[in-house]
Amino acid sequence: MGAQYTSSIATPAQAAPTDTQGTFMGSHLSGPEAITGMPFFPAGTKSILCKCLTPDVWEKCKDKKDKFGFSFKQAIFSGAKWTNSGVGIYAGSHDSYYAFAPLFDKVLLDYHGHSKTDKHLSNMNVNDLKCPPFPKDEDKMINSTRIRVARNLAAYPLGTQISRQDRIAVEELVVSALSQFTGELAGKYYSLPKMTEGEKKQLIADHFLFKGGDKYLESCGLERDWPEARGIFHNNAKTFLVWVNEEDQLRIISMQMGSDIGAVFARLSKAAGLIEAKAKFANDDHLGYISTCPTNVGTGLRASVHINLPKLMKNPDLHQSIADKYQVQIRGIHGEHTETDDGVFDISNLRRLGRNEVELVQDMYDGVKAMIKAEKSL
Repeated sequence: MGAQYTSSIATPAQAAPTDTQGTFMGSHLSGPEAITGMPFFPAGTKSILCKCLTPDVWEKCKDKKDKFGFSFKQAIFSGAKWTNSGVGIYAGSHDSYYAFAPLFDKVLLDYHGHSKTDKHLSNMNVNDLKCPPFPKDEDKMINSTRIRVARNLAAYPLGTQISRQDRIAVEELVVSALSQFTGELAGKYYSLPKMTEGEKKQLIADHFLFKGGDKYLESCGLERDWPEARGIFHNNAKTFLVWVNEEDQLRIISMQMGSDIGAVFARLSKAAGLIEAKAKFANDDHLGYISTCPTNVGTGLRASVHINLPKLMKNPDLHQSIADKYQVQIRGIHGEHTETDDGVFDISNLRRLGRNEVELVQDMYDGVKAMIKAEKSL
């Protein structure tokens, strides 16, 4: 019997369609133009694309392009080719979210619970954050703190659609802004194609280097002209980092050892404000800050700590109940879908859109405090 396929509504598996009924999704697809009919995914596909790309959405969007010429088929191609994607959809510009609204509205509602009439407001004011220092015994439980935001520039399409010349212009604009940093933010920019072997080894040792070769990002157009016009900035103390022209045009990251969440957020807020004063970020009052992947729109923020919770490791139901209450995510320290075998967890905010940056950092702080309380009671 041949392979089983399912319509993109993720209904029970049905016989594979004929060419006139639709197009099989899978790694055989050569490019977006190969999607000539309604997408049919292999049975068991769990991506958000598969769930949200209904026949009605397909008919409304299949021939559309955004104002920068990015097509609907380009937006879905990565998830169509790689059917094991978690999301499978990428925007080509701020306008993609509106040009392809029948799909993106469903994705944002499914992932964020954010309807097409909902608003999003930003707040990076550290004075609104209520996170007093942890007592010494609790501080010892937290190894490190890291907060990052994703940002893209309003004047350009996103990395999936940007031209070579515009990507170079983005790099030049951002590097110019970073070069004016003083005090604790002052540092150096390392261009990926121009860095020395010694610099590369040091960035790897510091866990700062990002690299190409991701099949999902490559398929959506993010790795064109690699590694040109990409690079990494970090301050002299190595507590502040900026990735330029990776998945988003800017990943702004503040981090340090220990538990001082307020200091980490204050550094991030100051740096993001200084950059935006030189290069306006793409945002609006419905979507917040625009990102290439729709899971990051809104704040583009991930606030996390690495924390030792060996007793909670043995009580996963209690641990998860606390995470659910405070809308935080539990994972191993080596990335998404990893686990821990020594009781060290990565705890981060779960939400991105519909709540502001201060509220999301507060979620993480409050969740961590509750987990520490539970750990001490066991």
